[in-house]
Amino acid sequence: MVGGVHLIYRPDLLTPEQRARVIGLLGAAYGDPPDEWPANELDFHRLTAAGWRPTPFRQIVLKVNSRCNLSCTYCYVYHQADQNWRQQPVTMSPAVVEATAHRLSAHAKTHELSRMQIILHGGEPLLAGHDHLRSVVTRFLAAVDDVTAVEFALQTNGTLIDEMFLELCQEFGIRVGVSVDGDLAVNDRRRTRRNGSGSHAAVARGLHLLTSDRFRSVFAGLLCVIDPASDPVDVYESLLAWRPPSLDLLLPHGNWTARPPARDSDETSTPYADWLGRVFDRWYPAPSHETDIRLFLEIISLILGGHSRIETVGLSPSSVVVVETDGSIEQVDALKSAYHGAASTGLTVTRNDLDEALRHPGIIARQLGSAALGPECARCPVHRVCGGGYYPHRYQAGSGFRNRSVYCPDLFALITRIGRQIRADIEKGKAAG
Repeated sequence: MVGGVHLIYRPDLLTPEQRARVIGLLGAAYGDPPDEWPANELDFHRLTAAGWRPTPFRQIVLKVNSRCNLSCTYCYVYHQADQNWRQQPVTMSPAVVEATAHRLSAHAKTHELSRMQIILHGGEPLLAGHDHLRSVVTRFLAAVDDVTAVEFALQTNGTLIDEMFLELCQEFGIRVGVSVDGDLAVNDRRRTRRNGSGSHAAVARGLHLLTSDRFRSVFAGLLCVIDPASDPVDVYESLLAWRPPSLDLLLPHGNWTARPPARDSDETSTPYADWLGRVFDRWYPAPSHETDIRLFLEIISLILGGHSRIETVGLSPSSVVVVETDGSIEQVDALKSAYHGAASTGLTVTRNDLDEALRHPGIIARQLGSAALGPECARCPVHRVCGGGYYPHRYQAGSGFRNRSVYCPDLFALITRIGRQIRADIEKGKAAG
């Protein structure tokens, strides 16, 4: 019910513009809080008049398929606050692909971008099928002129990887990342199929093919969501067995209103810093380079005065935008863990330029750097490294996103631990001349 009127939602009978409007109404009906920060404060025109300029989008997350063949217990798309996936078309239509390609091309020309990255995502993008994925890639390449290089990546759960898909990736230079949480026992506790059966055996088959000499050139790396109940060194070494060029260790999505596992109100406990710290102590002193662990490398770079290239730490402006299967232009999709409609902008590629999304308060907030932090974060000695934590993890119902991360104790402990190691090594280097 919206405004006292009962709505029967039939997305199959609506145009993309009508669907985006109804989803916006549904977001309001389910508690989209317009009086919370940043919606109640950040104004694009006032900020630009004061000299601030937005950062253009350089990374487009393209939701080519909105459904998944797994039902991971921690999934922010299907098992957390936002349930808009239920109204999304299963697969992105050719018309939406064409409109998105046109918008990306126009955005690249307007901002004179030499490079843009398109991440094929879902749901599970491989459910869209080989032919559809080929069509998506060729449409984007045809739309963008030679001035802008378009790079493709794809994130998959790995269960559907086959030779035909990998040959397609080789043909177009699509880099493939695979989500897996460790060995069979750890992975299959949470990354399950809808009937509760495990996924690890199918993922392992896909990874054996992807990491073979024939296809390893398109292997981008592994993504692992941390389970604080698992043994961190065992998990790391089970992932390392695939010889990934890069490894992402991710905190489960949660916030102050819906806390993540093991992150209770005890501010003295640091279960995630303890878990990550043990991996760091195994990875950092290894006699030879084993893999890039992006979180550690970003923290080290920030400690040494560099800039972050990922959103989870640091204060660099976000340049990511998401396009859903119906053409909706959305903010980073991890916001779906906060509340229903949290990622929505009310815009769609069939009606709006990508530049219009740069005026949205939520996107502005992720480009403002330290100005978006609350006073508690601003006083913290590691705030330039932490960056306040990942934006979705700052949410609290009633106050919005201008809070420290729900993982604040863990981030402080981990950054302090890594900082001690880096400073000790610098001092050793100075002593050695």
